[in-house]
Amino acid sequence: MLLGVERLVDLVGPQQAGLTAMTPPEVTEAVRQGDVAALGRTEGHFAATARDGQTVRLARTLGIPLRYFVAKMFHGPFLVVSDRIDSLFAWCQAEKIGWQFDPLYTRMVPAHYLIEIDQIGCPDPAPRCHRFFDPPIAQGPADVEAAGAAYVRAALEALTRWLETVPEGEPVALAFSGGVDSASVLLLARHALRQMGRDPNGVRAFTLDLGGGRDAAQAQAVVRELGLEGQWEVVAAPAEQVNLEDAIGVIEDYHPLDVECAAVALCLLRGIRERYPSLKYLLDGDGGDENLKDYPLEDSDLTLSSVLRNPLLYQEGWGVDAIKHSLTYSGGLSRSYVRTYAPARHYGFSAFSPYTDRAAVAAALALPFERVLEGRVERLYALKADVVRAGVRAVTGIDMPTPPKRRFQDGAGGDTYRQWRVSKAWCRQVFLRQWEGRLREAWDPQGERLSGNDLSRPAPAAR
Repeated sequence: MLLGVERLVDLVGPQQAGLTAMTPPEVTEAVRQGDVAALGRTEGHFAATARDGQTVRLARTLGIPLRYFVAKMFHGPFLVVSDRIDSLFAWCQAEKIGWQFDPLYTRMVPAHYLIEIDQIGCPDPAPRCHRFFDPPIAQGPADVEAAGAAYVRAALEALTRWLETVPEGEPVALAFSGGVDSASVLLLARHALRQMGRDPNGVRAFTLDLGGGRDAAQAQAVVRELGLEGQWEVVAAPAEQVNLEDAIGVIEDYHPLDVECAAVALCLLRGIRERYPSLKYLLDGDGGDENLKDYPLEDSDLTLSSVLRNPLLYQEGWGVDAIKHSLTYSGGLSRSYVRTYAPARHYGFSAFSPYTDRAAVAAALALPFERVLEGRVERLYALKADVVRAGVRAVTGIDMPTPPKRRFQDGAGGDTYRQWRVSKAWCRQVFLRQWEGRLREAWDPQGERLSGNDLSRPAPAAR
């Protein structure tokens, strides 16, 4: 291995959304030094990579995915970093080592961790994981009114920080189902803009209707009750436009619920982009379900006990040391946030949800769920609406409507949704088939391929 050769290739550089307390270069320096305390003092989202000698460090929050791949060349292991699998492969192809690549060899950095990888090679050592987000659990009030006020204030502060980065006069779109999370984001965004001295009508809500869906009727009822029907649009699209295979390619994942959600999101964002070609900024309510554990237990192998005894289960999965932890993907929303991030990037939007911000997550984790629920599953299912409604009322003075929960794809698709629900096995087969096609060129025996023992090739550029 050649000493002094830069063997970190960062294809995306530092990224941020609503970040405070540190600038992106300062975050990168904290990552280089392994300063988890400094990273923990930031608010908002970031993703950054840096090298310190033979050690590469990477860190990210929920809202910005980050991946890496260890490529082998004569100069030693090259750590290639990006937010997407396909861009990692494209780099390998450009360097004539695409034959080394497998999408399942890439690794997703788990949210809320600083990851350290030593570039010593043969064999590559396991990464070391250091938490920089470790909020107190169940230390807040059991009173729903007080808990709701704390939770929604944290979301409002995160939303305000992000809106301050949006140039004044720039419109902001909101993916709007009329459910608890998107309705609260609409009200909080208008409240924040008003406090900033800006026009609250700068936020416009968009609802997808694939024909027969219930979200359009629900959304209309909500905006009508709030007196905001003039700030709302329906994006109608034929159900045939839902393309699950395209969605798998965009999100580079195969969890069926995330694939379905992304496929519907692509329809909505395509419609917004066609109507408003220059619109850049996008809000949504992603993360609200995870924060307040608003998922039907009967749809999984989870129990109320397993959810309550693993406070960050929905945000992070079972954890980096758990037997269920995937090597290719992280867990929970840390993994599945690509269903929001990737479609938004695909259509050129800069997206943000205040409920993925660490301050909002921490405020939710402060709620003593066990004391509030008293072992009642039905209380869990009603809790999010009660908490958010109380919080919005405390912060804005508005008593918002709280319609029943339904998944985005179900609300937009209605009866058609039942026709395109798919299994994980099918999604995984599509994912692998897509990559089989891409890798065929890299494995072409007639193509140009370089061996890791080729001494004639100079080391690749670091960036």
